[in-house]
Amino acid sequence: MRMHKKGHLEDRLAACADILTVADLTDKNMSRAAHVKEYLDLGKIFAAQNPVRLEIGCGKGKFVCETAALNPNVNFVACEKISNVLIDACERAKAEGLKNVYFLNCAAEVLEKYFGPRSVELIYLNFSNPLPKEGYKKQRLTHPRFLEIYRGIIKEGGRIIQKTDDYDFYRFSLESYAAAGYKVISVCEDLKNNPVGGDVETEHEKLFKELGKPIYRIVAEV
Repeated sequence: MRMHKKGHLEDRLAACADILTVADLTDKNMSRAAHVKEYLDLGKIFAAQNPVRLEIGCGKGKFVCETAALNPNVNFVACEKISNVLIDACERAKAEGLKNVYFLNCAAEVLEKYFGPRSVELIYLNFSNPLPKEGYKKQRLTHPRFLEIYRGIIKEGGRIIQKTDDYDFYRFSLESYAAAGYKVISVCEDLKNNPVGGDVETEHEKLFKELGKPIYRIVAEV
């Protein structure tokens, strides 16, 4: 089902310009666009020079806003390619007065355009689209081509924390981490009954748990 464009979207995005960078991807060649660097000035964006964590696919912002509130000594950048969804996250962060959250409206393919080498300590992948059809596997956010992008921005010894409700995607991700030379630190195949302290529940996660679906969690290290 096609998502309806939210009312006054451009004006609402403009009102969030102090906490948001909207990608100008006139060049539709993602690989070429990623090589034109426009690094986020993290020192200017955040008042405190704290470690930076990145959520890729933040949706409406429940996870990043609640996680940021729990971790005031960590800075968070939340990436979401669909501006129609991202605006909810931006407006929530502003309404809650969060000073350690910033948003990036772009696709994961161009993250190296905005982040310098070794600038992120941890990446969250929360309920990414599993894209189950074989022809779309290169678009999965744990495909080795994306893991190489993440390697370019994450610190040595940095980690990816992934959650998904899709078993096939979970298995695919484990294989991808191994193929890309990541070290899998821990796995959990029933997060609902084995909760992790400080791990905030996402919008999708709450729904999937209510439906009785298992939640899979992977921690992988560069």
